[in-house]
Amino acid sequence: MKGARVLVTGATGFVGEAVVFRLLLDKIYTPVAAARSETRLSGLCDVVPFDLDERVLLPPLNNIQTVIHCAARVHVMNECEADPLAMFRQMNVQGTARLARHAAASGVKRFIFVSSIKVNGEESPAGRPFTAADIPAPVDPYGISKCEAEEVVRQIALETAMELVIIRPPLVYGPGVKANFLNMMRWLQKGLPLPLGALGNRRSLVAISNLVDLLVTCIDHPQAANQTFLVSDGEDLSTTQLLQRMSSALTVRARLLPVPPFVLRLGAALLGRRALAQRLCGSLQVDMEKTRTILEWTPPISVSQALQATANHLRER
Repeated sequence: MKGARVLVTGATGFVGEAVVFRLLLDKIYTPVAAARSETRLSGLCDVVPFDLDERVLLPPLNNIQTVIHCAARVHVMNECEADPLAMFRQMNVQGTARLARHAAASGVKRFIFVSSIKVNGEESPAGRPFTAADIPAPVDPYGISKCEAEEVVRQIALETAMELVIIRPPLVYGPGVKANFLNMMRWLQKGLPLPLGALGNRRSLVAISNLVDLLVTCIDHPQAANQTFLVSDGEDLSTTQLLQRMSSALTVRARLLPVPPFVLRLGAALLGRRALAQRLCGSLQVDMEKTRTILEWTPPISVSQALQATANHLRER
């Protein structure tokens, strides 16, 4: 519905902010940014305070048609909490459930939950990409919390008139990306030799523009109601291929050493970095045929276009 108000949580985050900017650009829906801190969106749209912490009051939702819930305690490589799962559950499960109940009670028509492919698992079997119909098999605390949040929100939707859409993205990248993806691009820029030149794994990624396009599509698509969708760019790459494509976008020479994967995994295990080795050497593919078929949706930009935009942004910064 043109002009309908859409609340976006996590509006200071990578995904949430991109969703709000897309809604502002399209001028079809009226975005309301929900954030726990100051945001550059102030003055561009309505901004309301929001936090997953139960001690913070929830924003009024009486005039909101759709909630796109992007806020979360995200996965971190160097966890500092003594009990990470308890903290993830407090934020991602209890915080999400609290918001969903509030949304349903306020008459929100549709709740779009940005979950994670980690609900499916950490590594897809060879030649068998993850599907939305797979039995969940999360491994780490972040994935477990996202899986439990899905279950809670599904139950709330079943008990109310609120429609639910769940989106499980893999690694999200694009202009402004941080963490390991940004680190890899900086390593390439510096010309550092990397022992990642002999990896034949397959990994699905999703550009921020493609993920946002799918989220916006799900705001009022009639076939999206009460469905779970996987999303990717539609082209899977090995870690070696990804680094080669990154270097091409950055116009630098990739110095990739052909170290066998088993050597990398052994070295990482000795250094206590098994999780990092799994991400670099393991496969994680998603099958989004359901997304394509039910929503008649295809990723609007290619991997090459997305990597070039990411590289251009890094150079400009």
